[in-house]
Amino acid sequence: MASEQAQGRKQTEGVVKRSEAMGLKDVAAGSATQMQVLIGPEDGAPHFAMRRFVMGKGGGMPSHTNRVEHEQYVLRGRAQVGIGGKVHDVHSGDVLYIPAGAPHYYQVVEAPFEFLCLVPNAPDQIEIVRDDQPGPSK
Repeated sequence: MASEQAQGRKQTEGVVKRSEAMGLKDVAAGSATQMQVLIGPEDGAPHFAMRRFVMGKGGGMPSHTNRVEHEQYVLRGRAQVGIGGKVHDVHSGDVLYIPAGAPHYYQVVEAPFEFLCLVPNAPDQIEIVRDDQPGPSK
């Protein structure tokens, strides 16, 4: 009951916090890649999670799919991002939409490559497509 009351307060009062207070965690499928959840279900956000990714020199993610869509905003750095069969050179100020199920990868060109990623609060699963696809491999 107390948990439900706290959740109700978050939904009506909102949440404000410092991003530095949330630690970065290594992304197992990536190389030199870390992620932090900025806003998520534990903050009372019922529909979407906001995450921040930071990729270092030589970093990135191999070609993979997710069950959920991604909306992304590049904060700094530069990377080649493959979505489906097309490669995009992205940098600060670019926005990306990656449909659910679309194979995609990240390969850092200028580190640190940093972006915000918004995803639905729904069950997700990352599946590596092929190790011989472009993009960094583990």
